[in-house]
Amino acid sequence: MKYTVLLLVALLIFSSCQNETKQEISDNPENSSTTTSENQPSPSQTVEDIATLDLESIPVSDTDIGAFPYFTLPKGLKPINSSFLKNLDVCFFPINGTMTPFEGKLYKINITEEQGEQFSKIYLERSLEEYLNSIGAVKVFDGQIGREEYERYNKQDPNKGDEGDIGYADENIKFYVIRNKKEGNIFIQFTANNFGGKLNVLKEGILEQTITKITADEIVHDLTSQGKSILYINFDTDKSVITHDGKEVVQQIIEALKKESALHITIEGHTDNTGDATRNKKLSNERAEAVLKALTSGGIDNTRLTAKGFGSERPLVANDSEEGKAKNRRVELIKTN
Repeated sequence: MKYTVLLLVALLIFSSCQNETKQEISDNPENSSTTTSENQPSPSQTVEDIATLDLESIPVSDTDIGAFPYFTLPKGLKPINSSFLKNLDVCFFPINGTMTPFEGKLYKINITEEQGEQFSKIYLERSLEEYLNSIGAVKVFDGQIGREEYERYNKQDPNKGDEGDIGYADENIKFYVIRNKKEGNIFIQFTANNFGGKLNVLKEGILEQTITKITADEIVHDLTSQGKSILYINFDTDKSVITHDGKEVVQQIIEALKKESALHITIEGHTDNTGDATRNKKLSNERAEAVLKALTSGGIDNTRLTAKGFGSERPLVANDSEEGKAKNRRVELIKTN
């Protein structure tokens, strides 16, 4: 009987302790699952626990942040080599650990110390963070991406390995977003170690289309004002057969020469430096002759025309990129009278 009474007393004490613990948890707002303030980002908060970037959750700032790329480096630091600057390109930023592409005006640099100074990782990071907070930036990510994520995305990045490239598995990346009333959405990421840093700034934007249809009037204007007109006439691969799109350009040349009946021109064919030089010169000559033949078939007197191929001998730009090679694969009309 005595043992039973003692057991009942112990159970009552244990139950009372449990109730007190539950009451403490309920009364402490830090332990409450209903707290919502952390879900409302502010310029000093981190928005890391979201699967996608909700730009609408980031406050819009009306702070005057200056002109692109918006801020200088801290005193004593400078870019290494030249900066990467393009009016429209793509850059990958970490959203919850996933490298996500954004397009717009892009600035990327590697950072080192000025002569006579020593590089400090903490100096660069704190300087940038304090300044970004002061102009209304919100930190979106602060951490590393995994090796698997790097392998997933890195071949999608056309600028991998270029100046200021960020997004490797062993880097700690700090990523900020500014929604500015005047400048729009701005994405900033940087990383640093004991030897140097890297910085990317992107002003979100879309392609402003500048391509227009080639017209006879434009060809006449170029020939009379500059003495030549540079055209891109499409041919079948490694052949001198003019494609449907190419024939539309040829038709504009015919109309231009009919409008200016006194014009005499030389048709020059040019290639990039891919492949055999002798073959390229032969192909460029065949393509120039194909254009000449198409013009005479369209009613242009053969005595007004000559054709010549130069292959890769006269590049417009360096043949060190696909973009450069594409510019060099061209037809030039040269005024000869």
